[in-house]
Amino acid sequence: MPIKIPDTLPARRVLEAEGVAVMRERDAIRQDIRPLRIGLLNLMPDKISTETQLARLLAATPLQIELTLVRITEHVSRNTSADHMATFYRSWSDVSGNRYDGFIITGAPVERLAFEQVSYWRELRSILDWTQTHVHRCLTLCWAGQAALYHFYGTPKHELPRKAFGVFAHRNLVPESPYLRGFADVFDVPVSRWTENVRADVEATAGLTILAESDDSGLCLIDDPRRRMLHMFNHLEYDTKTLAKEYERDGGTQLPLNYFPSDDPGMRPRNRWRSHGHLLFGNWINEMYQTTPFDVDAIGAATAVDAAAE
Repeated sequence: MPIKIPDTLPARRVLEAEGVAVMRERDAIRQDIRPLRIGLLNLMPDKISTETQLARLLAATPLQIELTLVRITEHVSRNTSADHMATFYRSWSDVSGNRYDGFIITGAPVERLAFEQVSYWRELRSILDWTQTHVHRCLTLCWAGQAALYHFYGTPKHELPRKAFGVFAHRNLVPESPYLRGFADVFDVPVSRWTENVRADVEATAGLTILAESDDSGLCLIDDPRRRMLHMFNHLEYDTKTLAKEYERDGGTQLPLNYFPSDDPGMRPRNRWRSHGHLLFGNWINEMYQTTPFDVDAIGAATAVDAAAE
C-alpha cells in the first residue's frame, strides 16, 4: 500500500523514481479504510533528505500511511527554505490537538549542548509529555532518544572523547522482541554522534530493555514499553552516501570507520544496513497496527489518566 504524502513534496519525485509506491492525495480519499496516522517531528537541518529517508521506510508496508510533517513552533530552520517549511510543515501548536497512531522525533545537531541550553527544550518537553496522551507509539532517533530518557527518567548523556562515526556491528540482544523480528544475530548500523547513554544508567531504570548494542559504539536500541516508546540512538534510516556527505561537510577531519571500502574515501561506500532499516520500521509499524484503536479519538485515552496521576 502506498504512503500518502503531499503531491508536491520533493520526496515524492525521489521515491517514485526508486519505484516506491506513493499515493496521490485524491486517490487516498477514495479508499474506504482508515490509514495509520504518523507524525514526523523533523529536527534535522537537512529536512528534505530526512523526509525522504523516513518516508521511504514508512512506505515499505502493506498499510496505508498518512504522514504529517511537524516542526517546532517558534524555531526557524536555517537550512531549509521558508517556502518549503510553510508549504509542507505544520507547527506542533497547530497539531497538538490531533491524535496519531505513531510519532517519530528525529535527532538534532545540538547533542553537545546541555538539554536545558537547547532553545526549544521547553517545547520539546511538552511534546514528549503530549506523546503520552495523544500518540499510540513513539519512535525517537539519535539525540531525541537521549532527550526522552533525560526528560522522563533523568538519564544523563555522556560526551565522547571522539565522535562515534562510521558503520559498526551491533549484537541482537533480545531476538524475541517484536521490534527485532527477522534481524540477524549481528547487524551493521551507521553511527554519527558526539554523546552516548551508558548501560549502567539505563539498567538503573526499571522497565527499560536494551535491545541492541555495539562493542565499539555502545547502546543502539532501547524499548520503553511503559511509555510505548522505542529509542534508536543510531541511523538505520541513512542513505548510502549520508556519512560521506557528513565527512565532506566536516572537511574530512574524521574518517567514518568501516564505511568506505578499504577505508578509502575515494571509493563508493556499500550499503550494508538497508534491509535492517526496513525491518525495524516494518516491525514498529506492525506493532502499532496490531494494537492501536480503530477510533482515532480513543488513541491515548487509556493512558491519559495514568499520565495525569504521575
